[in-house]
Amino acid sequence: MYSTIKAEIVDHVMIITLNRPERMNAFNEKMCQELIQVFDKADENDEVRAIIMTGAGKGYCSGMDLEKGVETFMDHTPLVEYRDAGGVLSLRIFDMKKPIIAAINGSAIGIGITMTLPMDIRLASSDAEMSFDFAKRGITMEACSGWFLPRLVGMGKATEWVFTGRMISAREAYEARLVNEVVEPDQLMATAMGIANEIAVNTSSISVTLSRQLMWTMLGANHPHESHKIESKMLHWTGKQADAQEGIGAYLENRKAKFTMKSSTDMPPFYPWGVE
Repeated sequence: MYSTIKAEIVDHVMIITLNRPERMNAFNEKMCQELIQVFDKADENDEVRAIIMTGAGKGYCSGMDLEKGVETFMDHTPLVEYRDAGGVLSLRIFDMKKPIIAAINGSAIGIGITMTLPMDIRLASSDAEMSFDFAKRGITMEACSGWFLPRLVGMGKATEWVFTGRMISAREAYEARLVNEVVEPDQLMATAMGIANEIAVNTSSISVTLSRQLMWTMLGANHPHESHKIESKMLHWTGKQADAQEGIGAYLENRKAKFTMKSSTDMPPFYPWGVE
């Protein structure tokens, strides 16, 4: 079905694998299109409660495919109309209803690392390495990384990494809070699945979707009152819904909750509230 990625659903977790190992999973237009397609399918499929993205072979993604050589970044679309493919992908991830875990299993360079920034949790194998190498290629940041990266690691670390374009070890990425955890290579997917399963088994799909969008969109808010307004709407609405009744009932009865609401059809009328 796909030529640049693989996708399978295991225990309510969609595992997406960048699948161009002969090119170190280099990113191209086809991969961008297929990732957007599979994200659309994941959002529409209520059997999918969480997503894991990883890479086939020895690396996660080596960056933009440079098979066109010096013409790689030449585009004749009018300047006012041009939008970089990485940015289109990042904005689609930003809008996701399902939480996404990046399982970075090796080198993640350029778009290979910037595509993970709008994901919710990043795990790295101990032998992974990353680089925001744009200045070394004479180009500039992309994939909305000018918005995401400073928010994740702070301006000082973001500028150091981008201005030098140097390689970053998994340990340094962890210390700068770019990744949540560093694990041994043979434990990477098991660790990612453990987190994904905890989400899939124990939580309300509606609650996770609303909380995901709340935290991402409030990163740009000017005052905590903006979050207060959305949180008030969410709490007012969810408190009257079936999942809240089930979650509270399960707690009082000391049993496991069985949530039934679906993020594909049961979202509140004020969702989404972000900027178009």
